[in-house]
Amino acid sequence: MSRIGKKPVELPSGVSATITGQTVEVKGPKGTLSFTATDDVTISQADNQITVAPRGTSKRARQQWGMSRSMVANLVTGVTTGFKKELEIQGVGYRAAMQGNTLKLSLGYSHEVNFEVPKGVTITTPKQTEIVVEGVDPQQVGQVAANIREWREPEPYKGKGIRYKDEYIFRKEGKKK
Repeated sequence: MSRIGKKPVELPSGVSATITGQTVEVKGPKGTLSFTATDDVTISQADNQITVAPRGTSKRARQQWGMSRSMVANLVTGVTTGFKKELEIQGVGYRAAMQGNTLKLSLGYSHEVNFEVPKGVTITTPKQTEIVVEGVDPQQVGQVAANIREWREPEPYKGKGIRYKDEYIFRKEGKKK
């Protein structure tokens, strides 16, 4: 039995959901998101709850059960509060700034890195060494944060680079004489 799949997804006030076949569409204050489940699960709505149940006892049906429930819960979270990833920049002279729809990064290269912000995601820089990526789709927010981090991943000797807010970087010891 899936412990995650058994829990119904509560719809808070101001959020409406429509189920058409295997597609769930959730509308809320921050926008609209949809998810199409596989044929291995049954999705139903009663009162202000969405429940997911497996069709059969096959391994695939049980796998899809918990995953589908998590995806529906992410839709509800996305349209109500949204998702956020925070990045930190560490290194002398490393900084970030927003200019219009472009994130300008100075990361020790001979040129500035210009990162175009995709639709559905907002990027803010509260400080020169902080980047906040926000949006309604958790997959897109995570991918954009990973793409920014890819420009200068933290190195293990001095820890310079772009890292997630609470990420631990395993530090190595340098050469000894």
